Amino acid sequence: MLNQHEIMQTIQMIDQQHLDVRTITMGISLLSCAHSEVKAACDNIYDKITRYAEKLVATGEAIEKEFGIPIVNKRISVTPIALVAAAARTDNYAPFAAALDRAAKATGVNFIGGFSALVQKGMTEADRILIRSIPEALSTTDIVCSSVNVGSTKAGIDMDAVAMMGRTIKELAERTADRGGFGCAKLVVFCNAVEDNPFMAGAFHGVGEPERVINVGVSGPGVVHHALQSVRGQPFDVVAETIKKTAFRITRMGQLVAQEASRRLDTPFGIVDLSLAPTPAVGDSVARILEEMGLEVCGTHGTTAALALLNDAVKKGGVMASSSVGGLSGAFIPVSEDEGMIAAARSGALTLDKLEAMTCVCSVGLDMIAVPGDTPAQTISAIIADEAAIGMVNSKTTAVRIIPAPGCGVGDTVEFGGLLGSAPVQPVHPFSADAFVARGGRIPAPMQSLKN
Repeated sequence: MLNQHEIMQTIQMIDQQHLDVRTITMGISLLSCAHSEVKAACDNIYDKITRYAEKLVATGEAIEKEFGIPIVNKRISVTPIALVAAAARTDNYAPFAAALDRAAKATGVNFIGGFSALVQKGMTEADRILIRSIPEALSTTDIVCSSVNVGSTKAGIDMDAVAMMGRTIKELAERTADRGGFGCAKLVVFCNAVEDNPFMAGAFHGVGEPERVINVGVSGPGVVHHALQSVRGQPFDVVAETIKKTAFRITRMGQLVAQEASRRLDTPFGIVDLSLAPTPAVGDSVARILEEMGLEVCGTHGTTAALALLNDAVKKGGVMASSSVGGLSGAFIPVSEDEGMIAAARSGALTLDKLEAMTCVCSVGLDMIAVPGDTPAQTISAIIADEAAIGMVNSKTTAVRIIPAPGCGVGDTVEFGGLLGSAPVQPVHPFSADAFVARGGRIPAPMQSLKN
């Protein structure tokens, strides 16, 4: 039972500290939509998505109004399209992305994810077609998101796919040059991708998931930051305990929303993802949490240790509040989407190398980072390989969402607007990795892959 004090605390967190449910995401299986004719398959996809998600947005808005809990996004994730489109007689999957876009707009959701392929151990012809289709698919649609899983702890890293993704990202940036390479903000390259992630741009509905499911992502960097202000100067065990208690309250709110949405939509409840997802708004920053622990600026020495503490405490608090914690669950560090990260990058304290080190201990990886537009495709592939290696060896999900901003150089800023914010263009190493990427093949799985 909640007492009056806890109710008032929650109201204050929502009203003053940016607490919200970041997304209600409906996962939908499209395996039954496969057809040898492209038009028939696309029609099946449109019909199924619009039928299953018809009431998703209205339900989210009703819950938001009745409970007074902000629900920022309503989203859809679908089965990786490379699996669904494999039966179609075509060498271009862009029409499938167009069908996803139409269906998502018809339901009124903010984004739809799943123009995806899973190629950690090798590529089928369908996977190759999908990857080749990504630049056209994402440049000609508005709210379709794409992801490609190029590695895993069990399989190693598919370096042929890594090389393809470097070229794909470059082409996509050039196709959306009039928007600062915005298309790349809708594309994530994963290692150890999870099947129940509700957050974009990397959400897809895994093959081990049910016919449809409701997954909820909560967020509350501002709440954690506010809580730590009350323990300023106290030991780290007190800091960790404070974060755990705060994460508990945040997760309970997410659990309430998820269960209510599940009941009203007559759809199984999947997971609550308790990731701290920042926004460009002042007071809603993961970087500011780290600075509240005693760092002058995010990116200085001690940042990785502070982030490790934060990530661990968030998970420990969340699992006590729900038996269905999943997704990515931790602290995100998307540079362009975090007011404190933007400031730290502009000051020079937060570099690409430091961000890579931080990804060893946080959720996901190098996220929403802008680099010079003339960065070679092979360099982008090498950055992806580095990040995939961190995920592979540490048995964690890592990812790269990088934007080679056309026509921009170090010191420029790329404006995306909304929740995507703005990204200072950061330098990359000038030394070549071309011969490394050109080797191709597969980096073998580590010893950890032998664990049962």
